[in-house]
Formats: sequence, C-alpha cells, structure tokens
Amino acid sequence: MAQKVTLPDFEEMSIRVRGGKVEVLDQRELPYKEIWLPAETIDAMIGHIKTLAVRGAPMIGCAAALVLAQHACEHGGSDIARLAEHMKEARPTAVNLMFCCDAIAQVQTPSEQRDFSPAHIVRIAIALMKREEEMCAKMARFGASLVKDGDNILTHCNTGSLATFGVGTALGVIREAHRAGKKIHVYVDETRPLLQGGRLTAYELSKEGIPYTIICDNMAASLMREGKVQRVFVGADRIAMNGDFANKIGTYPLAIAAKYHNVPFHPVAPVSTVDFKCETGRDIPIEERKPEEVLGAFGITWAPLDAKTFNPAFDVTPMDLVESIVLDSGIHTKEMVAAGSLRKLQ
Repeated sequence: MAQKVTLPDFEEMSIRVRGGKVEVLDQRELPYKEIWLPAETIDAMIGHIKTLAVRGAPMIGCAAALVLAQHACEHGGSDIARLAEHMKEARPTAVNLMFCCDAIAQVQTPSEQRDFSPAHIVRIAIALMKREEEMCAKMARFGASLVKDGDNILTHCNTGSLATFGVGTALGVIREAHRAGKKIHVYVDETRPLLQGGRLTAYELSKEGIPYTIICDNMAASLMREGKVQRVFVGADRIAMNGDFANKIGTYPLAIAAKYHNVPFHPVAPVSTVDFKCETGRDIPIEERKPEEVLGAFGITWAPLDAKTFNPAFDVTPMDLVESIVLDSGIHTKEMVAAGSLRKLQ
C-alpha cells in the first residue's frame, strides 16, 4: 500500500503546516493577539484572503499553492487545474496569486506532461515557497546597498515576513540594512483604512529592535519638507512592463510627495510580481473593498451609515515618479526600464 503524501511541517511568521494541515496567522488581530486559523479547504483560504486574515502579494500566492497542495493530498489532484482557477478569484490585483496558481496548474507544461499526483503538486508548492524566500534575500541585499548610515526611511503598509516568505520585500531591505550595522530610523505610515503599517509593520520592527515612528499617512509630506526622510521603500502587488505598479492605496500620493521633495522612491518586489502581459498601469485591475472599512474600523463606526464611500484597495504609481525598482534580479533604474529591462526578465 502506497504511503499517503502530506505537506511537510514548517512554520513561518504568518503561515505554518502542522500534521499536514495549513494554518494562517490572523493578521486582523495583530499586534495584540496571535491567533492561528485553520485553512481546511480551498474556500476557507479564499475567505481568509478576502478578509485580509492572510495578506501580502507573495504570501497570498504561496498560501494558495499550499492549500491546493493540501487538497491534492487529501482528495487527489484530478481537479486541481479547475480549483486553481477558482483560487484566483480571491483577490484580482496581486499577480503573485495568479503566478502561483498557474504554477500548480502547470499551465506552461504541455498537457500530456502535466503531473497532478499529490507528490508532484507538493513539490511545486514547496519549490514556490523556497523561491520566494530566496528572492526576498536577494531583494534585501540589493535594496540595502542604497541605504546610507543615518538614513531615515519611510515605508507604507506592511511588506515584511507577515506578507512574504523570508525577510520581506521593502521591510526586508530595512532589515538587511539594520543587520549590516547601519544606524537607520523608520517612519511607518499607519496605512488607512486598515492600518497595516501601524499594526503590522510596527509589530515586525518591534520584534527586530529597529527604531521607528508611526505617522498618519497625511504627515509624510511634512516630514519630507523638513528633510527628515532620505529614502522611501514600498512594496508592489503588480508591476507593468513600463514600470508602473500597483500597491496599497496611498502609495501614489506618497510618490508624488517624494518626487516634489527630491526623495528617492523605490518599489521592492520579486520578479513574480512583474506581469509580462500587462503593458501599463492602466491595464491593472483594481479591487474595490467594502464601504464599512472607510465608515469605521475594527467594529467601530464613526461616519453616517448612509454615507457614500470610495474604497479602492490599491492605487497605481507611474514609473516617472520612481527612482528605481528593486527586484531580486537587481536594481532597475527608470532608464533601464524604459529600455525594456523588465521584459527581458520573462
């Protein structure tokens, strides 16, 4: 009798496998409560992603791959391709989700060579996690080379180990600079409407012992005017061929402020965030979320219940506001991107 295949046990900051079962850290409860949620089915993981219990483009992609592998171990892989398409519906903007689902579905493999055995699907999922971890380490090193001793760095949303495998994207750069002995200070945008910066980035910086100050999103320009910000690092959820990129809402006005005040601005992301089918930022679909997130937060409502809201989860920053894009393949200046450097990564 063949031995049953299961996912190997492991634990990252925001996702783990125990006894072959996937669990996710409920990021909605941080920083005061650390609650692990089971992801027993694909629909359960979709629910966790939609409600932001699981978040961060690289983490969303890997979480999807893991729950698809878990399903294959428990039910076989005959319907994995269909379920991977279903999984893509969880969030439309983060291209990493599409990349990982396509990898599990083996869409680049000729149909007669596709292997949907549980063992092979588990191998793909584990390889995707290792790939993300290695890419984070490379991004961190490239980005940290831009940081000078004494820099004040501003960041937006959460781009660390909660959002990725490994050290993170933009926050990984900050970690690497700190570990290299550079004396840095981080200004953390609280990141409305769900405060991922104030809750999650502050949580990670506290654990790491990196000095930081939380600010409201609308305070960043004042800091720049006073010369208190030397560089901005942010994440990215989808990067177009011309360098335009989607990231957490509030990134675009931050880039405008940085450009006006001559503060270098850098998105940091793995190559899996580059969408080779997307020519410009205008082609990036933007998810709009529930009005309740703007009318209040965390069970408290402060606005009239009949108020109209506008609540896009992401905005698009054009490449002409960017100093360079930090990828695991290296630092891509705007001149390099204009010459087609991103397309060459395909």
